[in-house]
Amino acid sequence: MRVRVKAFARFREILGGEFSIDLPDGAQMEAVLAVLRERAADEAAAVFDETGILRPHIILMLNGKRANRNDIGSLTLADGDEVALFPPVAGG
Repeated sequence: MRVRVKAFARFREILGGEFSIDLPDGAQMEAVLAVLRERAADEAAAVFDETGILRPHIILMLNGKRANRNDIGSLTLADGDEVALFPPVAGG
């Protein structure tokens, strides 16, 4: 199956913007994060902590809805899903 990934703001530079990932059917969100860890390489610390966990300030979306961090390990993906990463939103 193919999953679309979109990275915004600084993450666009680190991860490569918008791209597709081919995964086995029934793959979970953790499989996408594993690919992102590899793509981030030397700049992974901006996205992941020292144990490889997605940093808490990063907003993770699945098909336009915010993904609950507690569910990352059990979120099963489907062909055509879209995963997006955003930096924290600030304003004034």
